[in-house]
Amino acid sequence: MRTITMSVEGMLGQGRLVPCWLWLSLVLLCLLSILPCSWTQDLLNTNDPLNIEGREDADQNSFQPQSTLSDIEFASAASYRGPGNSDRRGNKELPILLWWSAGLFPHFPGDTERIDCHNSSCLVTRNRKVQLYRRTSSIIFYGTDFRAYEAPLPRLTHQTWALFHEESPMNNYVLSHGPGIRLFNYTATFRRGSDYPLTLQWLPSLGYLLQPAAVSMEQKKRWRREGLAPIMYMQSHCDVPSDRDRYVQELMKYIEVDSYGKCVNNKPIPQALEDTSTATGEEASFMSFTARYKFHLAMENGLCQDYMTEKLWRPLHQGCVPVYRGSASVIDWMPNDHSIILIDDFPSPQDLAKFLKALDENDEEYAKYLEFKNPSHVTNIALLDALENREWGVNDMSKPNYLNGFECYVCDQENARLAAERAYKKAPGKRLIPQPKMATNSHMGCPLPRPGFGNLEDLPTNDSWIQMWPQDYWQSLDQAEGLESLIRHNESDPGLLWHHIQDMSMRRGRGQG
Repeated sequence: MRTITMSVEGMLGQGRLVPCWLWLSLVLLCLLSILPCSWTQDLLNTNDPLNIEGREDADQNSFQPQSTLSDIEFASAASYRGPGNSDRRGNKELPILLWWSAGLFPHFPGDTERIDCHNSSCLVTRNRKVQLYRRTSSIIFYGTDFRAYEAPLPRLTHQTWALFHEESPMNNYVLSHGPGIRLFNYTATFRRGSDYPLTLQWLPSLGYLLQPAAVSMEQKKRWRREGLAPIMYMQSHCDVPSDRDRYVQELMKYIEVDSYGKCVNNKPIPQALEDTSTATGEEASFMSFTARYKFHLAMENGLCQDYMTEKLWRPLHQGCVPVYRGSASVIDWMPNDHSIILIDDFPSPQDLAKFLKALDENDEEYAKYLEFKNPSHVTNIALLDALENREWGVNDMSKPNYLNGFECYVCDQENARLAAERAYKKAPGKRLIPQPKMATNSHMGCPLPRPGFGNLEDLPTNDSWIQMWPQDYWQSLDQAEGLESLIRHNESDPGLLWHHIQDMSMRRGRGQG
């Protein structure tokens, strides 16, 4: 899970209730610094009866008593209010968004907050006691943590579900199947088809790409003469769905590859770089070491459209050429059409090796892959537009991070939905019934894992990859269909998932569905 950098305002809790002694300290600090210091409190009145129009279809018996919120305090936040936000409601009138994955709650240090977004305001919390509360209108899930056998049941008719999932498809293949992804009404994933796309999450800025090559062509040639292979491969996450190690092993038969890390290792990594955090944080010594190579084998751990990580962007940043396998649509996001080498453009590893050897010996042709370092050679307008217009930032304090951005997206969508339902309730003959949004495979769906090299039928049945990833993919479909069945039958115990899966399997065996 990625660490999210919070603003100073967020670290101060944005107006959460504090003990009296701390209030006095804060007031004193305000006076000493001669800065404006205004704090407002609008506690959620848990004794007020709920009166939300248009929600009479919900089962009143399913809600816990109001006293479940007695120990929860929602405080007003002096946060940014969007230009379209004229919402002046108090906290007790706002819809509540529940972050089901508490570890991802994008507010520090508390567990509840008021947010004022572009068009409207909401209360957000990670306290699961509000799950069955009438005003809890949406539950936000983190895809990696979402498990069918732990889903909050029963699923209430007045609540929507939202999915945030920026990580590898291998983390949860339930979301790659129709029955799994259509459980969600709002999505933020790496797929461009999601409601709140995170496709370029690993690309901080255009300047990151345009930075001059860290090692010159002459220096790269010198390192080659001193024994470096033309290609570097560095992985310690082995046995992944993309089966990349199998391909690398075959490629090594035809061209020299310096392979560091635990996977397909043939060369020791310098002791100073053994700490994997040096790679994660792009520590200077690590970057200098890897920039010496002409080519980087950049192979994602899972194959899915628009799933692109630092394995792709980092070599481009350094001035190396990625030899890439991952997103089938990767070229849509490149600075131009001649900046990476696609493994799948070659019939075999042998053909790829032949091409790389020729390019290694031709400085002029190799240099063409780095021409994008000159801004005039960045010709992909779609990439420029995406970087310019995304509302969230990467290491950019002038923009919200994508967690806060997505919760505001859900907040605005929920307020619009509730308003439409109230309007329909008041004039059902004049308005259409509001239709809920529903995610589709274009929001997340990823294909069945395939061997990194060779045909599936040619692999031995005891191959560890076969025993792991294809089975995981299809078992995830069973879990997605099982959870859908639980919700359809209004079950309240997720532990019944396996019973529903078994029942569906038996009915399929009898030809009943």
